[in-house]
Amino acid sequence: MAAYDKSDLERRMAGAVEALKHDLVGLRTGRASVNMLDPVTVEVYGSHMPLNQVATVSAPEPRLLSVQVWDKSNVGPADKAIRSAGLGLNPIVDGQTLRLPIPDLTEERRKELAKLAGKYAENARIAARNVRRDGMDGLKTDEKKGLFGEDERKRHEAEVQKLTDATIGDIDAAAAAKEKEILGK
Repeated sequence: MAAYDKSDLERRMAGAVEALKHDLVGLRTGRASVNMLDPVTVEVYGSHMPLNQVATVSAPEPRLLSVQVWDKSNVGPADKAIRSAGLGLNPIVDGQTLRLPIPDLTEERRKELAKLAGKYAENARIAARNVRRDGMDGLKTDEKKGLFGEDERKRHEAEVQKLTDATIGDIDAAAAAKEKEILGK
């Protein structure tokens, strides 16, 4: 069994990029996004449930989120969960609907968010480099086992490096786009 598997490396590197994109979606940019409330969990029926399992979240306007709570008894817990989630949002209760105006971001908060986006990107780069290291180690192991020679190992190493460079390029592009969006430039 070969330790080097190119498709596995591609899958793992794509996973690092997807994880980064998921992290970046949660960063608030001053525009309403239904994904902003993904981390919110509501205590209902004796357990903690994601907000999207007790209500419908929509963005009817660019700077407003609407949360339509399905069960009237869950309006209070949903309101409390959103307030205590650390998102800086203050719901306005209107019957079974919670309206969440998205406040303007201060310059300081924008810089903090941009820094956080950079940190997420660095974690994704580290993940990609770890996948690269695993691939290179696998190639050396396969060469020692006699599965292929030095020339083939070097050719595969070049493929792994090319894949790593492309993945890090994707990570940098996603982070740069998010920073631009956050800083409003």
